[in-house]
Amino acid sequence: MTKAKSGTSAGHLSPLTVLAFASASIPIQALVIAIAVHLPRYFATHVGLSLAVVGAAFAMVRLIDIPIDVLLGMAMDRTRTRFGRYRVWLVAGVPVMMFGLWLMLQADVGTTQLALSGILLFTYIGYSMVYLSHLAWGGVLGPTYEQRNRVFGAVIGLGVAGAVAVLVIPILMQQQGASDAEGVRAMVWFIIAALPVTALLVLATTREPITVETGKKFAFRDYLTLLKHGNVLRLLGADFAATAAPGWMAALYLFYFQDSRGFGVVAANTLLMIYVAAGFAGAPFVAWLGNRIGKHRALMVTTTVYSLGLIIVPFLPAGNFWAFAPGMFLVGAMAAGFLVMIRALTGDIADELRLANGREWMGMMYAMTIGTTKIASGLSALTFVLLAALGYQAAEGAVNSPEAIRTLELVYIIGPIVLSMAAGFCFLGYKLTPERHAEIRRQLDERDAAYAEAPGLGSLTGDDMVVVPKA
Repeated sequence: MTKAKSGTSAGHLSPLTVLAFASASIPIQALVIAIAVHLPRYFATHVGLSLAVVGAAFAMVRLIDIPIDVLLGMAMDRTRTRFGRYRVWLVAGVPVMMFGLWLMLQADVGTTQLALSGILLFTYIGYSMVYLSHLAWGGVLGPTYEQRNRVFGAVIGLGVAGAVAVLVIPILMQQQGASDAEGVRAMVWFIIAALPVTALLVLATTREPITVETGKKFAFRDYLTLLKHGNVLRLLGADFAATAAPGWMAALYLFYFQDSRGFGVVAANTLLMIYVAAGFAGAPFVAWLGNRIGKHRALMVTTTVYSLGLIIVPFLPAGNFWAFAPGMFLVGAMAAGFLVMIRALTGDIADELRLANGREWMGMMYAMTIGTTKIASGLSALTFVLLAALGYQAAEGAVNSPEAIRTLELVYIIGPIVLSMAAGFCFLGYKLTPERHAEIRRQLDERDAAYAEAPGLGSLTGDDMVVVPKA
């Protein structure tokens, strides 16, 4: 039985509904890991592009793409169709992302920095359309404090499956005699294949509640007021730092674990797989913890434990797999917790803003956090440029001096420790507690119900087509 109009009310979400919706994060997070760990090294080592060209291209495109995310967020929040607000953008983004990934596979030694930047930009636009629409849809799918933790716990948890897959693929292929480059190309094909499959599953099983808007139409300049809101600034600062910390490490991971820690490619990838797979445990655990002590406190716990775990890494015996495995699991679980809490906090702050002015901010808020994520990831890619300037050689077969390896070690470990602690520090003094958010949701639901009861308004806005999620 459907219930007209009140698409934002807190209906029960069954585990199957949540898991089906979360499946779209499998190819999304697979691409995140591929770009963070394997693709820059693939272009530099196997395609034959210079380290400086690769680092500059990835960094430049990340920064150029940020205004596009803002425009996409604004467009998504203003979209009103009989099929939903965010689902149409998910549908449109899938083929764009797939084609961009295919173009990556066509790169060769003759690819210029401009051409590589163009391929990356096209891919990132498709990625933003898919990722942003999925996040914003998740924000309205589970509107209560607890439901958001469940939804984003599942989103990040299933995203781990995609991340693990792209780490397992090159390991399995190397065991069959394939080269490292062939393993990377196989992981890209996996992402291309998974995108339409998971998108169709989400579209077939999940309805999209459409929130009621009672405020005036906003001009572009009105969105700039977001940067004056204290909780928005907290969120953006935390998202930047929490993304930059593991992103910094990911960009240098294979170099560090092979040249400094003495691991081969297979062992290093296996440890990385443990780090990523820990999200299966970390995401639901931190979602549970956030419902017990508050999301902002859970974020501070995860960032602190993550930093302490990193401090131990340089003191572990080089080449000892079993000495590294528990620590990699711990910091990986905490890194997944960063994402769960920040994504859930984003939805809560968007609710606070909607209560204040009657405007839907969900897409815009997630666009802004994707923007800070891309800034952080882009700056992380510049570690390649830094290493090249300091004399580290990344080309296949290159031999580095002890001084160059020592530089790699310092660059790898210091920045992430400082950044992860800064992410937790951003939420000191945060006032949007579970009790306060429950009051915000009560007021929003009352206002939405009153608006829905006004004669004729539902047919004008399209809200009469909204179906409340059922178990």
